Amino acid sequence: MTSHLDQVQSFCASQRWFGEKGHDVHVDAMATSVWLSGDGVWPAVRIGFVYCAGPPGSETPIRVYQLPLSYHQAPVENLGHALVGDWEEPDLDGGQVWVYDALHDKEATPYWLDGLTQGRKLDGVEFHPVHSPDRSTVVPEDAQSLVLTVEQSNTSLVFSDVALLKVFRRLEPGSNPGVEIESALTEAGSELVPEVLGSARGSWPRAGGGTDSGELAMMTAFQKNATDGWSFATSSVRDLYAEADLHAEEVGGDFAAESHRLGASTAQVHSELAKALGTDIWEPSKLVEHSAAMRRRLDLAAMAIPELMPYADGLARAFDALAALDQPVTVQRIHGDFHLGQVLRTIDGWKLIDFEGEPAKSLIERRALDTPVKDIAGMLRSFDYAARSLLADHEGDQQIAYRAAEWASRNQRAFCDGYAEVAGTDPREQDVLLSAFLADKVIYEVLYEARNRPTWLQIPLSAAAHLAEK
Repeated sequence: MTSHLDQVQSFCASQRWFGEKGHDVHVDAMATSVWLSGDGVWPAVRIGFVYCAGPPGSETPIRVYQLPLSYHQAPVENLGHALVGDWEEPDLDGGQVWVYDALHDKEATPYWLDGLTQGRKLDGVEFHPVHSPDRSTVVPEDAQSLVLTVEQSNTSLVFSDVALLKVFRRLEPGSNPGVEIESALTEAGSELVPEVLGSARGSWPRAGGGTDSGELAMMTAFQKNATDGWSFATSSVRDLYAEADLHAEEVGGDFAAESHRLGASTAQVHSELAKALGTDIWEPSKLVEHSAAMRRRLDLAAMAIPELMPYADGLARAFDALAALDQPVTVQRIHGDFHLGQVLRTIDGWKLIDFEGEPAKSLIERRALDTPVKDIAGMLRSFDYAARSLLADHEGDQQIAYRAAEWASRNQRAFCDGYAEVAGTDPREQDVLLSAFLADKVIYEVLYEARNRPTWLQIPLSAAAHLAEK
């Protein structure tokens, strides 16, 4: 008979949120939390913690994933896709149970909703409501859940088109930056992030002994009828390509006004973050450290991706200029992984989402203070991606390629103009910082595309060639 750990491993390996693909993975252990359901109540519900080894050389040799579990006394017909396994469960009188990923089980998800709305505190799991100055979102007690399919590294559920529950899959001890930042902005009355309604924090056994704790989930107001920035922007690009003889400003789907508003909203959020969570200063010596780290990333990327090598010296000049900068730089909490997929266009304007930072970085790195210029660089690169990602359908058409570059430049300028109007300073005037972060972002993109989407590799390589010429 297959052990329950083997069944758990098989289930996890088939899930998009399981980040251990690409190397040999073995689920070494599993732990469980307190029961969220009462005695004798079916399905029985609790949280599971799955332990497995990270990739060779990883800074976190043992990684922990959250797997909420619902136990049934018989198979559930419409939950076959979420079946983790079936085994005998000693905590339930040793009887055979069918175990499912509880986030797909509509009989199990009400425990999360109840905990977050009521502020329940259990042994090892605590639910914390968050209140904005003028809370406008009320979630019905009988709200039904629906799992969204677009999530990759986490799992999100919508309750009756009112609330969005994001359950974090890979767990790390400490404060999740998304929960920390978005809760602080909500409590400060910001209207530029979805209202945070609550979060869940839990404890789990640490591999090797002891206990770790961290955020398990966060619930925000659901942005009904919103459009993500990437979809909105690429629709504009398609309109432009359909009218190849027109300039970007002449096409009905011109996006520049939206880019201007997005720049203004970004500047406002940066200002709100500085007020809510404080600022600090990087002295020039800190810039030397960052320059050296960027050079190391460049060297590693150029060795791994030969196509990047011709541009390495040119990109390195941006990092040398950063090291030579003798002015202090103000730093604060930022988004950290800012691009068009991290913003929503709602009927009330733009909202910024997902302040968790780059998923591949450690929690310490994602919570560190940084310059807002890093966010600006990320969004400027995203405009270039939006324009060039659709060029594959027009291969060899030089007029379309010209229009793509024109669209990207127009929207980059509009974004910076909007940012400058609110911030009072133009990010383009910080050209040394901006050039360094743009080059560093392009290096990240080259590595990502080479490993995940080789057909898109030319997008960051074109940007590398352009930056290397400066």
